[in-house]
Amino acid sequence: MIRTVDDGLSYLVKVNDASVLDDYLNSAVDLARQYASRTGLCGILVTRHGHDTYTVAVSEAVPFGETRERQDP
Repeated sequence: MIRTVDDGLSYLVKVNDASVLDDYLNSAVDLARQYASRTGLCGILVTRHGHDTYTVAVSEAVPFGETRERQDP
């Protein structure tokens, strides 16, 4: 499941089956990248909250054109 949290800026990715994780994350990153490319100011931050839950967000903390990953503490 990919759910929009903030239109164009943030997406929640939650999976029940690990076999679809990469596809879901790639789709969410593509959606966020579309917004980021229009502004040219932000990159993409992928945050792992658990083995089945991630957030993909447009982030000013990431340089434009880059995608970074982090683990939620």
